[in-house]
Amino acid sequence: MRAILLAAALALGAAPGLATGKSAPPRPIPAAIFTDPAADKAHPPRMEVLHIPSGGVEINGVAYLAGGAGPHPTVVLLHGLPGNEKNLDLAQAIRRAGWNVLTFNYRGSWGSPGTYSFEGNLADARAALAFARNPGNARTLQIDTRRLVLAGHSMGGWVTALTAAQDPQLAGAVMISAADMGGRGATPGARPIVVKAMAADMESLAGTSPEMMADEIIGFSPRLSFNATVAKGLVGKPLLVLTSDDGLASGSDQLVKAIRGDGGKLVTARHEATDHSWSGKRIALEAVVITWLQGLPSAPAR
Repeated sequence: MRAILLAAALALGAAPGLATGKSAPPRPIPAAIFTDPAADKAHPPRMEVLHIPSGGVEINGVAYLAGGAGPHPTVVLLHGLPGNEKNLDLAQAIRRAGWNVLTFNYRGSWGSPGTYSFEGNLADARAALAFARNPGNARTLQIDTRRLVLAGHSMGGWVTALTAAQDPQLAGAVMISAADMGGRGATPGARPIVVKAMAADMESLAGTSPEMMADEIIGFSPRLSFNATVAKGLVGKPLLVLTSDDGLASGSDQLVKAIRGDGGKLVTARHEATDHSWSGKRIALEAVVITWLQGLPSAPAR
């Protein structure tokens, strides 16, 4: 994915982070990874096509809805840049564990109408959360809005961090090999690096260009980075931060360090020796995410 090439290239010479490059010890594998849930004929699992209003258009989405009467805790899952890896195996495993999963394509990407932009990605994530919290949608999709978690991979991890820091109602957030898109724009010589990194992935994006994307990143850095304001916004929120051997770990590590330095005690950090897409650690990824989700507090009584 171009997000890793972009962020890793810009990260050269960055201060070392907390990751050691060694995988954490194996943990038990949740049954949901390899076992289908018991059949519920009255409330079977299902999939629904979504059209989520955002920025004057309706972006394309899909809801993987868990079986059972519900309402169900729900994960809003964000893909990266441009979104070749959408982690739908993770979505299916989370559903088998009893959670709904909502996924979508940012405006201007993968057939969603509108113009693609990084600022638009942030707005689309907020729109998806608003969509999930809408009483009518929550009732139709059987969403427990008190147990709503935002999760994102790569650039989606950046969107997750910035969005969750400003959303006190979220039950938690998950960052998977996050690429801090806002933290690298001030790097000397950033623009040609961004342009080169983005040039090969434009077929899935609409209304933009490598040059426009480079200018946007430079323009909002460091305002939209893993900065002190983001860290403070995440101090009281359950947060799972997963890193890999992709050259991006230091950004997430420094964010974890800043959160803990501000007194945050709800951060779980784990590193795996795998690539940016977790190609050799799909089961490990599903296991750690599901185990963490199952450990979140239950919703308060209505």
